[in-house]
Amino acid sequence: MAQAITDANFDELVLKSDKPVLVDFWAAWCGPCRMVGPIIDEISNEYAGKAVVGKVDVDANQEFAAKYGVRNIPTVLVFQNGEVVGRQVGVAPKQTYTNAIDALL
Repeated sequence: MAQAITDANFDELVLKSDKPVLVDFWAAWCGPCRMVGPIIDEISNEYAGKAVVGKVDVDANQEFAAKYGVRNIPTVLVFQNGEVVGRQVGVAPKQTYTNAIDALL
C-alpha cells in the first residue's frame, strides 16, 4: 500500500528522502485517479526498500499540490534529492511509472 503523504510530512518523506520518491496527487472523487491508485499500490509493494511511493489527497493537502503546479489529477511526480525529476499527468501504464523510478536506481 502506498504511503499517505500530507502537507505535514511531505518535507520529511519526500524532500529529505535518500531514495527516489514517486508521489501520486489524487482525490477520492476523481475517476481516473481510481484507475491509477491500484497501480501505485502495486509499485509501492514492488519497490519497498528501494523507493518511497506515496499518495497526496489534494482535497486535504493543498500546499504542495499548489507548490508543484498540480492543476490536473492524477498527477504523478518523481523526486530525487528533493527535486522534481519526472512528471506524468493523467492515467499512464504501470511501466511509465516504474521506468521513471528505475532510471534513478
